[in-house]
Amino acid sequence: MNLHEQQLQMASYVRDPLHNPPPADIEARRLRIYRELFYNSIEGLLAAGFPVMRATLGELPWHARVRDFYATYRSQTPLFTEVGGAFIDYLHNADLDAPWQLELAHYEWIEAQLFRADDAAFTEPDTADLLEGEPRLSCLARVLAYRWPVDQIGPGYQPSAPPAAPTLLLVYRDQHLQVRFARLTPMAYQLLAGLSGSGRQRLQALGDEQVQAQGLALLKDLHSQQLIIAVDYCAGALA
Repeated sequence: MNLHEQQLQMASYVRDPLHNPPPADIEARRLRIYRELFYNSIEGLLAAGFPVMRATLGELPWHARVRDFYATYRSQTPLFTEVGGAFIDYLHNADLDAPWQLELAHYEWIEAQLFRADDAAFTEPDTADLLEGEPRLSCLARVLAYRWPVDQIGPGYQPSAPPAAPTLLLVYRDQHLQVRFARLTPMAYQLLAGLSGSGRQRLQALGDEQVQAQGLALLKDLHSQQLIIAVDYCAGALA
């Protein structure tokens, strides 16, 4: 057996010792150290990125899920910061532990991405008026829609069926480096994610003057928090 074959055998065993034989020339104690070292590194990264999922699933289901990911998924990135994204990709094709698991994972991954985002996002200037220009969402904010109430799921609440209305959220990182979320009304979601055009055009598409006034108040509030900026019309879209 050449060196490459030895490395493959070792890697296969460390990934999935239940279905792959150990190398014959390494003592069991050392192999156990390697197995635990590599697994604990991946499990620790995922536990830090998906704490709500870990607590909600419980110890045994959580570790079974991580071990299956570790054994079967072939990541295309060497970056530790991208392991969470690889885990979500894996969940898309996995037999889920709960029907809300994928959406909860995505929500927690967004939180992690915002926490690591570049502070320079707060320095991006306006280039147009809020009404005449086109509102653009800061890279420190996301407008999200889920079937499941991902902001409420936890060890004490695990719904078996999605609610009638979707969960609409604005998730953002404030200037104190805290990731926060706010529930959005359908009107607010439509204004921020469902319409195109200038601020004025979006407000006019919402409805009557009362609804437009509520929308304008929301735009001004988010603008004051630097969660949206106004750019020259057609220079960029809210995304």
